[in-house]
Amino acid sequence: MGARLEFKILGALAVAMHGRPIAIGGARQRTILALLLLNPGKIVSVETLMETVWKGHPPATARTQVAICIAALRKRFKAEGCDGEVIVTAHPGYLLDLDGHYVDAVEFEQFTAAAQEALEEGCVADAAHAYEQALALWRGPALAGVAGTLVEDEAARLEELRLATYDTYVAAKLELGHHRELIPDLVTVVRDHPLRERSRGALMLAQYRAGRRAEAMETFREGWAHFIEDLGLEPGPELQRLHDAILRDDPSLAPPATAARAIPEDRQTPLELPADVPAFSGRERQLAALDGLVDGGDGQRSIPAALITGSAGVGKTGLALHWSHRVAGRFPDGLLYADMSGHDENRPPVSSEAVLGRFLRSLGVPEADVPVGVHERIALYRSLMADRKVLIVLDDVRTFDQIRALIPGSPCCCVVVTSRCQLEQLVVRHGALRIDLDALTRQEATGLLERIIGEERVRFARADADRLVELCDRLPLTVRIAAAKLTAKPHWSVGYLVSRLANEHQRLDELSAGGSRIRSSFELSYRSLTARAAQLYQRLGLLETPDFAGWVGAALLDEDVDVAEGLMEQLVDAQLLQTMGFDATGRPRYRFRTLSRLYAREAAHREGDVLEQREALGRAFRTWLTIASHARRRERGHHGGRHHGSVLQRTLGSEVLDQLTASASEWFAAERLALISVIDQAAWCGMDELSRDLSALLVAPMESSCTG
Repeated sequence: MGARLEFKILGALAVAMHGRPIAIGGARQRTILALLLLNPGKIVSVETLMETVWKGHPPATARTQVAICIAALRKRFKAEGCDGEVIVTAHPGYLLDLDGHYVDAVEFEQFTAAAQEALEEGCVADAAHAYEQALALWRGPALAGVAGTLVEDEAARLEELRLATYDTYVAAKLELGHHRELIPDLVTVVRDHPLRERSRGALMLAQYRAGRRAEAMETFREGWAHFIEDLGLEPGPELQRLHDAILRDDPSLAPPATAARAIPEDRQTPLELPADVPAFSGRERQLAALDGLVDGGDGQRSIPAALITGSAGVGKTGLALHWSHRVAGRFPDGLLYADMSGHDENRPPVSSEAVLGRFLRSLGVPEADVPVGVHERIALYRSLMADRKVLIVLDDVRTFDQIRALIPGSPCCCVVVTSRCQLEQLVVRHGALRIDLDALTRQEATGLLERIIGEERVRFARADADRLVELCDRLPLTVRIAAAKLTAKPHWSVGYLVSRLANEHQRLDELSAGGSRIRSSFELSYRSLTARAAQLYQRLGLLETPDFAGWVGAALLDEDVDVAEGLMEQLVDAQLLQTMGFDATGRPRYRFRTLSRLYAREAAHREGDVLEQREALGRAFRTWLTIASHARRRERGHHGGRHHGSVLQRTLGSEVLDQLTASASEWFAAERLALISVIDQAAWCGMDELSRDLSALLVAPMESSCTG
């Protein structure tokens, strides 16, 4: 038989050999393999394969192309050490011979069958355990990323089967008295599937049994609103009877006698992580660094901790959740998660006191026993965590004080924090591993786009796909938004979306539709700035230069360069500006991401004074002119008799000017692209003389000196 192949369809399609991934190339091969896996041991006709792959419009060569794909799959499996035929030709098509191989969907069916048998025999605990094993096989939406109507229909059927299995699992756990540990997952399921009455009823019952009667009533009210708004109907009779029974404190709602076999409530295992990010792409280096937290690392951290920082949309939460799911098995005592709402426009930051209360309940502390005082809550939390291995994910943190109380004292636990802010105290006091996320590489960004909209669609528009991800700043969030648009509108070409995003005046609008609001992310960071930093952000956004030094900000504000650089660092800390190397004086240079620049211009047009902004640009352009003139004069050996205007005196001074122009050729090389942009922009602004003088200085050395 040879080696054993492992096929997984309960999530993205994956094939592996002894845990080593096997790449399956091409969308057609993946669709064909998916259809065969959905019908293990059954013949799938060539006509069915053709209809699915080409969505009902197969070309004349379709039969031959299917045969080519089958041959490629066979060759790939044989190359991995499979001696026998995994895909067998059988009239009128092919079948997948899984003898000796593994398919997660088959194992899922085996676990659910065993659970059902245990229920019929009255072994509720065994049934719950089997259901739990079945549900643990799921890694995300079934066959995510594989196209084809039949495949998508089967994926929807499998998803419904998963939800039905989950409902039965929950019923078994409720019968065992495990109502507290069910609540976090049930909250997520009900939020994602608000019209599933069985799940909502289970959540209401679990909340009631946990002493959270008011929350149970609110769960019913929310469901009632969904049913009326979405269906024009009231909830079904079962849900209404449960609601009435809760209002009456009906004794029948008490946990059954089998609850005596439940695990002790002070040793519950919370599993609160949200779902993994679909089509996660790239970040291999960062994932490897995070692995060091659980693989021993450098041995210097008393409490393994990581701080993931970066701008809005760069994928901080995605990285944290993807890694957390990857290592979840290393934390047998639970997975705690809290969205701290540090940068949420719709609600204020969450307090550590509120999160402590929820964490304590998740860890098995009865509602009545949760201390009122924050210090007592901290003490109880750290006592409970002392001998446990728990992963705590704290998402979207604003300040260190917001999470100080949530960091346990046990080195067995691990804390992962995401934030747009620097949180130096987390690094200094707890030795947190710092991971600064930047944009994806072009290859990673197009790979993400490809995984969402399909390899074939990208392959036939490679240049447009590359341009699209650049217009999205190669940020995971904006690439996903663009991909979602293309998925929702299959009649759009990639090039058509590129043409829409190429218009800078509407790009932020295009990328701020629905729930993914990239503009509001910039708005929150912008509103946190001081008035002077906000003014500098606006004026820098008006420049067309690709990058700039601190003295440019000084000229825009008519301010000392040290003060301007301090304000620029505020913009860096707010993830609105980036650093990129140093100039000849050892001072940092800065640049925008395109989307941040576009928002800065919006803010400038919305809030700035047009005349003051024109004056600011004029000062900056004259400063470039004065430095360029000085550099040319030094290049000609004219070192004496310097005289520069008040703008230059205020922004730089003679010493820094001499440092900048010590090597005129180096300065012109560093500023060449900026000078070209300034020449063009000065001309657009009607500053023709400035534009001509700068052009002359850039093209050839001049004897005369231009002063600012």
